[in-house]
Amino acid sequence: MRPDTETQVAEAIRDATGPLSITGGGTRLWPDEGQGARLDMTGLSGITLYEPEALTLVVRAGTPLAEVNQTLAAEGQMLGFEPSALEGSTIGGVAAANASGPRRVLSGAARDALIGVRFVDGQGQVVRNGGRVMKNVTGYDLVKLMAGSRGTLGALTELSFRTTPLPQACTTLQLADLDPAMAVPALSEALGGPFDVSAAAWHPAHGTLIRLEGLAASVASRAAALSDRLGGFGTVTQMQGNPWPQLEPAAAGGDLWRIICRPSEAAALLSRLPVPLSLDWGGALIHVCLPQGSLPDLPRFSGHARRIRGDGPAILPAPHPVAARIERDLRARFDPRGIFQGTH
Repeated sequence: MRPDTETQVAEAIRDATGPLSITGGGTRLWPDEGQGARLDMTGLSGITLYEPEALTLVVRAGTPLAEVNQTLAAEGQMLGFEPSALEGSTIGGVAAANASGPRRVLSGAARDALIGVRFVDGQGQVVRNGGRVMKNVTGYDLVKLMAGSRGTLGALTELSFRTTPLPQACTTLQLADLDPAMAVPALSEALGGPFDVSAAAWHPAHGTLIRLEGLAASVASRAAALSDRLGGFGTVTQMQGNPWPQLEPAAAGGDLWRIICRPSEAAALLSRLPVPLSLDWGGALIHVCLPQGSLPDLPRFSGHARRIRGDGPAILPAPHPVAARIERDLRARFDPRGIFQGTH
């Protein structure tokens, strides 16, 4: 099914007699998602309101992320949370996954830029929450709830975002010789100082990377001061070009795991894992490839690990009973028939 209007989405959900998988580009699906009949949201495409002077964008959920980025760039703006521009990705899938890129350390995730949503719940009712402009954000909590719900609470049909001006200047500092465990203290040092860091990562092909953005004079001043601060970790250089789009991890010959933790816990986790495919968010996000079907040997920690590529669902540790109950109650409220099976 590929509806072209919100009304058709509501009709399709009301008429459904079995599980539905609400899907956009299908680029952010986890192994245990997308099992029901596909409700293809790419027919709901197009920007319905864009006011650059108000930093406001309203867009239908099936609109390609590439189209959104192109429209914003033409006005010198961007989505501040920097979602990965995966081929075929839609803006609805970005919101449903609460996606974010390296700039999350500065700007937050998709939910932090969302100011309004329209969606269809499991009974086929259209729900509108939040606003279309930044000064009208009543119901903001429900907006945040839908971000990251992965199609289990409703089918997103329209989204309102706060946009961000493109930075005038950008530079990336590099420490090429640090291993992942040594990189985490350097990243923490950069993020903990007055340098307004917009990205802090480690990649096997590039080493430790720290990005600074803003006005040209400010970037130059902060880069010089941060280079001095990081001198104890090794030689600091400024990279040519933009390595950040190349940092998207991909598992080859195994399962790809995504581990979320406190940066202070990263060193202990890394000591029990193979060399990671990448670290991001100052060490709070670890991507690692493991042999097919295996589980990471992890100590107790405050975050969680999830298999995002490979066979079979897996999340460690198991959700806390209270969190699991809250999720069940929410799904029962928004989808009492239990037809939503996950999205994008």
